[in-house]
Amino acid sequence: MDAMEQVGARKVTFIDVLRALPKLAPDGLRMARGAVGLVTLKPTNKESIGHIFQRAAAKHPERPFLRFEDTEMSYGQANALVNQYASVYAAHGVGPGKTIAVMAGNRPETLLAALAGVKLGAAVGMINTNQRGDVLDHSVRLLDATVLVAGRDYREALNEVDTPTVLDLDTLADGATSDADPEVCATLPASTTAFYIFTSGTTGLPKASAMSHFRWLKSMSGIGGLGVRLRADDTLYCCLPLYHNNALTVSLSSVLSAGATLAIGRSFSASRFWDDVVRTRSTAFCYIGELCRYLLNQPPRPIEREHQVRVVVGNGLRPEIWAEFTERFGIDRIAEFYGASECNLAFINALNIDRTAGTCPLPFAVVEYDADTGKPLRHGDRLRKVKAGAVGLLLTKVTNRAPFDGYTDADASERKLVRGAFKADDCWFDTGDLVRMQGFKHVAFVDRLGDTFRWKGENVATTEVEGAIAEHPDVEQAVVYGVSVPGTDGKAGMAAVKLRDGTRFDGTVMGAHLANRLPSYAVPLFVRVINEVEQTSTFKSRKVDLRDEGYAAGVTDPMFVFTGGKYVTWYPDYPAEVAGGKIRA
Repeated sequence: MDAMEQVGARKVTFIDVLRALPKLAPDGLRMARGAVGLVTLKPTNKESIGHIFQRAAAKHPERPFLRFEDTEMSYGQANALVNQYASVYAAHGVGPGKTIAVMAGNRPETLLAALAGVKLGAAVGMINTNQRGDVLDHSVRLLDATVLVAGRDYREALNEVDTPTVLDLDTLADGATSDADPEVCATLPASTTAFYIFTSGTTGLPKASAMSHFRWLKSMSGIGGLGVRLRADDTLYCCLPLYHNNALTVSLSSVLSAGATLAIGRSFSASRFWDDVVRTRSTAFCYIGELCRYLLNQPPRPIEREHQVRVVVGNGLRPEIWAEFTERFGIDRIAEFYGASECNLAFINALNIDRTAGTCPLPFAVVEYDADTGKPLRHGDRLRKVKAGAVGLLLTKVTNRAPFDGYTDADASERKLVRGAFKADDCWFDTGDLVRMQGFKHVAFVDRLGDTFRWKGENVATTEVEGAIAEHPDVEQAVVYGVSVPGTDGKAGMAAVKLRDGTRFDGTVMGAHLANRLPSYAVPLFVRVINEVEQTSTFKSRKVDLRDEGYAAGVTDPMFVFTGGKYVTWYPDYPAEVAGGKIRA
């Protein structure tokens, strides 16, 4: 067994590709359309998300577009309501070049409120509903929105921050003057910004990553057309939050590419997941890796094989559970992909080869990197690509066909670019991700670099968490890092904390302190109380040794774990309880 197989990865060979080709025949026409879309779409094209949606509504108005709990809404009904929302927005001064903020939970109206904004040429900022306090205030200010649409469950959180005009999602259609398609929708160039997706960066506060109509439409052709390949009578179930790109871009674009149906789940529940899939008559669903692991941790039930699901799309399905997942639940096809909110391209497992994120037709490079800095490693003036089977830092080439939309912060955008990588005038996007080259231009995701780690499908910025801990009056200094928990995806948060003289660690108070300041996924699961935070000569904390030690048995410092909203003394069974879903913090 070679090194790749030992880590659960695999090589992709010519035989794998050859075996996959005959199975693609039934989807040939759909794949051809997807390929044509990738090749012919240009940023200057007069094409947009709203235009795609309203053409679908005109073509088959009676076909079901959305299912939610016990309700169903047709394409025609949804388009009329979207247009009513758009007329209310327009009355408040919303149009091309403006921004709308949306903070609401998973239900049809939230998605329709977003579609109404993009129909008018506005950019829609989808605020993570876990944000609170200073982080939420930062996000609202960053968007500089003309109006903010809020679900009633989030009005109280918004009362704590300065906001623009707030529109109640439940009464948004009140006062609408028209349900006709806005004329501007058919004139928007694909280069127009459609969405702002919040992503945690290494600066410590969320960044608003721009998603143009062009990049969304490329996803519709590449992931939706080439990869997922839904049919008109398919229903895709999505219980991921609508502010997440897997919902707003991957799920929605896959549905609209086929004129299919989107079933929205209010939230993910491992115990009722298959009940929802069966009840909504879904034939596909969207996942993140942690969702798959939670499903496997559930006791077997007959309903998990009573579904009609034939394809699933998502990212983060770990190689070591790939076969178990497909076999236990009877999933025929895994359209695993690699992408990020800000990344200018995506990989898709179009050939249904196991344990791979697939391939991308556009230029990319997997290069050697500096483990200390997380930056590409230069040999003289140029970078060096890794060999097949090796792990390296993924760079994606920035071109006219694959532009980098960037963030609202121009400096943050520039810091993500690598110039002069292989030629003096080239430009590449630094994903910050480690991938393994598998052969035949296929890659498998390995891990994230730098101060950001990934937990519960979300990127967690260590500086943001360190800042929240440091606000506690008993804390002198804190270092935060991600640690592996066997049986889980990503890295869980761990904090090494130095207390002020004369104080002691109060787990109840600290738990409440962090829960009020951080999204639930960012609250560290482990806390280690240390005597001193070692620093480098440039006054950066030495977190590498702390991260390597983690919560190992050899650590003699006091350690605490987060459960039930508070920190309690470490106990050996805790990691297994996290992996089994018993600890859901």
